[in-house]
Amino acid sequence: MSTEDDLPRDLARAYSGTPEHLAALRDRLAAAAQADGILDVAYRTIDSPLGSLLLAGTEAGLVRVAYATEDHDAVLQALSDRISPRVLHAPERLDATARQLAEYFAGRRRGFDLPLDWRLSEGFRSTVLHQLPQIGYGHTASYAAVARLVGNPKAVRAVGSACATNPLPLIVPCHRVVRSDGGIGGYIGGVEAKRILLTLEAV
Repeated sequence: MSTEDDLPRDLARAYSGTPEHLAALRDRLAAAAQADGILDVAYRTIDSPLGSLLLAGTEAGLVRVAYATEDHDAVLQALSDRISPRVLHAPERLDATARQLAEYFAGRRRGFDLPLDWRLSEGFRSTVLHQLPQIGYGHTASYAAVARLVGNPKAVRAVGSACATNPLPLIVPCHRVVRSDGGIGGYIGGVEAKRILLTLEAV
């Protein structure tokens, strides 16, 4: 029976091993880390209509959703710097998120029921992001309307900044915030991704 003592030998074998063996080794490392209580940030990637998405979670909940345009390697490094260097590929820890996103993209889900870790957003930005789920599926609100909602009508640009730095896009629906003049506005995943999401929700 294989044990953690076999890991160094497995690492040596994996150096010239098959992709399947490498994947199995990663799974074993993640399982061992979780069993020892040292898996602080688990991550996985999923395919979506908007390209590859990186999902990352802590014991507290989902902490990051990132588009490929954000550079997944850079995102993982930022998670290591800001939360913990103990970051491992552990897909099963994010199965619920992956499943709910698949349902959303298939048009079978209009809201998410997931524990969230908000630590990457602070102050006024956090206040803004906590209000965004009030904008229902299929609806939009202007940056000015969100500023009024959080009690600071003059903070329109700050609302835009909060949306632009949202660590949990899709789950926290910053894509539903648009310009007062009818323009679509910017989006962390790109304007085309925002247009696709709004079109999906308009059906």
